[in-house]
This record gives sequence, structure tokens and C-alpha cells, in this order.
Amino acid sequence: MGHPEADLAQMLHTGPFHLALRTAIAVRGLPLQRVQHRLASRGIKVGVTSLSYWQQGARRPQRPESLRAVRALEDVLELPGESLLRLLDAEGARAEVERPATRSYRSLVESSGAVERLIAGLELPTDGGLHTVGHHERVRIGAGRELTGRDSEHVVRAHRDGIDRYLAIHRGDPGCDPAGVVVRAGENCRIGRVRWEHESGVLVAELLFDARLRAGETYLFGYGFEDGTGGESSEYVRGFSFGGGQYVLQVRFDEGALPVRCSKFAQASAGAVRAARSDLTLSGVRRTVHLVEQGLRPGILGIGWDWA
Repeated sequence: MGHPEADLAQMLHTGPFHLALRTAIAVRGLPLQRVQHRLASRGIKVGVTSLSYWQQGARRPQRPESLRAVRALEDVLELPGESLLRLLDAEGARAEVERPATRSYRSLVESSGAVERLIAGLELPTDGGLHTVGHHERVRIGAGRELTGRDSEHVVRAHRDGIDRYLAIHRGDPGCDPAGVVVRAGENCRIGRVRWEHESGVLVAELLFDARLRAGETYLFGYGFEDGTGGESSEYVRGFSFGGGQYVLQVRFDEGALPVRCSKFAQASAGAVRAARSDLTLSGVRRTVHLVEQGLRPGILGIGWDWA
């Protein structure tokens, strides 16, 4: 069992809004009628039904008077200022499906239509119903400078009841043949439906959990892709539409094909310039570089390398 205050702090960081609100109300031990009374004492009128809808995710506060109520809720529930409003702002700014891993920012944009086509009809929530608590991703680059594969150990938290699957997306480098990409299910999951589109080099794999999650529950699972079908690789980039916990990206190179330099970078949004560039030192023994990001924010992270 986690510590209630620690769980609340994590939820206020990762969201979503409705689950953070529900957790805060539960941790403070306040029935909705009492919350309503305390809001009324501050001159804020909001119905118990509205509060119930907000914490269930059935409705989102959007009108000015509702946003004033959310600000007052932060006070009533003894939360940091702007903590609930920040989650609302972040969720309102997201207009597209979370796109897990991608091979480059350009492919992120160009293959977005392919992802939408491939997931159509899978009857999944548009946001997957999951947020990342922790994710360790290992990428392997072969002797021909190609992406040979990648492996993931993933911890997620459900933000609605009944979630029992995760959609893993693989985008190959130019020349990738998704029909030749092999999906591997690791611990606590199995492979469901797999679809790909040759023109875009995109493959979508449904990973089925061994349990159906309730809102707030965490789940650990592993999976991987064996590729080796694409051309020369020069970077690995991952886009995040949601905030989350920790992300670790590790890139391992074949001893016969070592880059001359490596660097990590970040982008605040799809149209932003790459920032926070810093060089990474390649380990001579392990032939790896890595980045660690604590407290993920929506945006783009990646590692790039030069061969000459």
C-alpha cells in the first residue's frame, strides 16, 4: 500500500484532473456535501452533482465560474496553488492521441495519420486510459548502424476503471518494412491485435494485460520490438502527450559501429526548437549512452548521434 499523501502528490503531478481531485477528496476524508459547504462559505456555489461529475471524469470544469470553483477547491483541499488548474490546462491543450515511441520528430508528424488509421476500430480510449509512472526503454543499434530492436519495462497507472490493454506503436527508420518487425510480449502481458502500414513504416501492437485495472491502480509489464529492417539510424525520439513519472532512455551501439558523438535534447512542443542539448559520454565498455527524466512533462525527448 502506498502512502496516501505520496500518492496524492504523484497524482497532482501526473493527473488526470478528475483522478487527482477524487484522490484529494478521499485523502482529506471529506464527503462531497462537506466540500460543497466549504466552497459556499467562500462564496462559491457549485452543486454536489457537478462535483461528482468532475471527480468521475464525466464532465470537465470549463466556464469561468467553474474555474473559480477549482481554484477554491485547491484551498479547501489544502493543495498547492494552481495544482488542479495546471492539470486542467494541460488536458485542455492536448488535442491528439498519445503517441508513444517514434523514430524521429519528422516521422512523428508524417506517421500521425497512419497511427489514426491503424487504431481505428480498436475501440480503445483516445488517451489509452493510462499514464506513465515509470518507463525504462532500451534501444539497440546494430553493426550496420540500423535500429535492431528496443525493449521496454513500463509501469502505468489507470485513470478509469476497466483498462486491460496498452497500445504500443513502433515507427521504423526510412526503409523499414513493418511486416518484418517482430513484436515480443514480456512479463504480465500478451500480444493481441497487430496492424501495420508499409508506406509509413508504422506498426501498432495491442498488449493485453493479465488483469483488468481499476482507476488508480498501477501495473507493470514488458514488451519489445525486433526490427533491423530500416536504414541508417541517427536518433531516437519519443513524444509525450501526458505528464508522468520517470523516463529512462538507454541506447546501446554495436562495438563495430560506434558514433563519434552523442547528445540528448528536448522540445517543449511539436513546433518548438530543440533545446536543453547536452553531450553524452559513450561508455567504452558498455557502449551505451542514456538520459533520465524525472517528472515528465508533455513534450519530446530524444538522443541523437553522429557517425562522422
